[in-house]
Amino acid sequence: MKTEQQNWTENKGWVSESGEANLKDAQLVLVFGSPSHIQNQDLFDEIRQSYPQAYILGGSSAGEICDTHVHENSLAVTAIFFEHTTLAFTNNSIKSETSFSVGEELVRSLPQKGLRHIFVLSDGLNTNGTELMKGMSKHLPQNVTITGGLAGDNEKFVETLIASNNFPESKNIAAIGFYGSRFKVGYGSKSGFVPFGPERIITRSENNVLYELDGEPAFELYKRYLGNKIDDFSTQCYYFPLLYKTKAMNGGVVRTILHFDEKIGSLTFAGDISTGSSARLMKANIDSLVSGAEEAAKSCTTQKNENPELAILVSCVGRKIVMKQRVEEEIEIVRDAFSPETTLTGFYSYGEIAPFGNSSFHHLHNQTMSITTFSES
Repeated sequence: MKTEQQNWTENKGWVSESGEANLKDAQLVLVFGSPSHIQNQDLFDEIRQSYPQAYILGGSSAGEICDTHVHENSLAVTAIFFEHTTLAFTNNSIKSETSFSVGEELVRSLPQKGLRHIFVLSDGLNTNGTELMKGMSKHLPQNVTITGGLAGDNEKFVETLIASNNFPESKNIAAIGFYGSRFKVGYGSKSGFVPFGPERIITRSENNVLYELDGEPAFELYKRYLGNKIDDFSTQCYYFPLLYKTKAMNGGVVRTILHFDEKIGSLTFAGDISTGSSARLMKANIDSLVSGAEEAAKSCTTQKNENPELAILVSCVGRKIVMKQRVEEEIEIVRDAFSPETTLTGFYSYGEIAPFGNSSFHHLHNQTMSITTFSES
């Protein structure tokens, strides 16, 4: 595997970051960027001209990761040449009410023989990530894994975009299948948020709306813990997510609170939650968030992918909001866990997709650092 990485900003234009020079035979180019720049036709055409044989996969973001730097209003471009791996590509349009069926179709449309892994990028505002994972998992061959993320738009929550070898569009979803006996993949997903308070039973919910915990209006319970911080909800919600756990999970997944309705006492989350499951409140500690990113990286290296050649980092926009000027610390600690030669790319997302721990269950995560590593033997 060979990689080449470039970063584009208005001030500096194109800057080569690492890797080979003139990797024109690359089969895949990953592009993560701010909505305005990823929609720049001239820049998109330049990428196409630089890598004429490659499939361009990318998405709008809430921050771009290029090596150990987190950029805003830029493009992070990574070209990849696989020596022993073949690829297959598929895409579709998506709406939240069709996420399950689109997930089914994505997997069915990829050749099944020899499939090792699927990497998926989807619109971050029109996708029900929980249903998408259920649909993709339904037809997934045994021992095949899925990772990826939901696109962002610089915390505006207006429109997110996915490029699937064409100019980026909203309501789009794209996936890549990886094939070959010498292809190696690793993955890890950790949050670092700290649970507190008792475990409570979800006594009433519908899709991603939570109405009651232990028979009490969810908003009233949440408000008691936040106190006057509830007045700054748009920021504080990222500091206090929910740990959500079903009977099938070991440890639970994080759910970000997006909205509240004080009148009916409900909370709306960035992912489905089901009645009868359990939940605990969580709080932020920046050092523990950095440690979570380190755990995610170490999980990748224990899966027979000790020296990855490429790592795609999908971290939640909520982590970026909480960590502020310290956000690059989570990227730097990932670098320390890998070889100095590992190419790092990725973006800040509206949802992360990864297996749950070392299990075969695939989930939509919130407020995690989710990492996918690739290499060839």
